[in-house]
Order: sequence, then C-alpha cells, then structure tokens
Amino acid sequence: MPTIGLISDTHGLLRPEALAALEGSDYIVHAGDIMDPAILERLARIAPVTAVRGNNDHGAWAEEIPGTAVLRIDSTVIYALHDLADLDVDPAAAGFQVVVSGHSHKPASAQREGVWFVNPGSAGPRRFTLPISVGRLRIKDGTVAPELIELPFR
Repeated sequence: MPTIGLISDTHGLLRPEALAALEGSDYIVHAGDIMDPAILERLARIAPVTAVRGNNDHGAWAEEIPGTAVLRIDSTVIYALHDLADLDVDPAAAGFQVVVSGHSHKPASAQREGVWFVNPGSAGPRRFTLPISVGRLRIKDGTVAPELIELPFR
C-alpha cells in the first residue's frame, strides 16, 4: 500500500514536525511555495519528491521546477499544481484520481466527480489562525484514502 506524503507552502521553513509526519512516505508531493531548494533536498532524503513551482518560488533554482506535475503510482494518477484556480484541465476526463494543490494555506479534502481534491494546507510559517498541516494519501487496490494531519504549533 503506497503512501504519498503531501506538503505545501513551506515558505522557506521546514518544520521538524512536518518531517516527522512525512517519515515512512514512499513518495512526497510538494505543492509549491517552497522558497528554498534545500527543503526539496531534505524531503528527498525521506522519499522521491515531485514538486511544482508556487507563485513565491523565484530564481534560477525555481525555474527548473514545473508549474504542474503528474505522478503515476500503479493505476493511480496524481496531478499537482500550486493554485487550484489555475486548473485548466478536466481532471476526471484526463484520468486523474487526485488533484493536489496548495496556495490557500487551508487544509481541505473533498471528492468531486470521482476525483479527490486535496490541499495539505501550509507546513511553513503560520498565517492568520490557519493550522499548520501536511497530508497523506494511502493507495490500496486503486482506492485513494486522503488524510490531513494538523501539526502542533509552537
């Protein structure tokens, strides 16, 4: 049963609690606003990373990161982008089972037309009163089970 760790909006801060929550992942998706390439290097010590560029990712290192990405795990296809408002494909028609996004800093998980839309929220600096969070997808026999994980704030 593959486990995919989900993280977004680190904004240059990779919390130890986020790393701990992602331990044991088979793959990791970072949905943008990374702001420090060392974050991707650190995540890659846990599992292979698929990352997309966020609106705050700038510089030569960020130019190499795509705006969207597709991750295939067995028969499950995951589409990643930073801002869900920029989604320009019909995920169900394209054969995606999951769309992972960030940007809003609000953790969310909902299924529409057979597609899971998951935003792991923000794992970086706290914004307003929103929680610090990451997410996880567990895939078993083609069935996706998303989970949002609120991290302690200190």
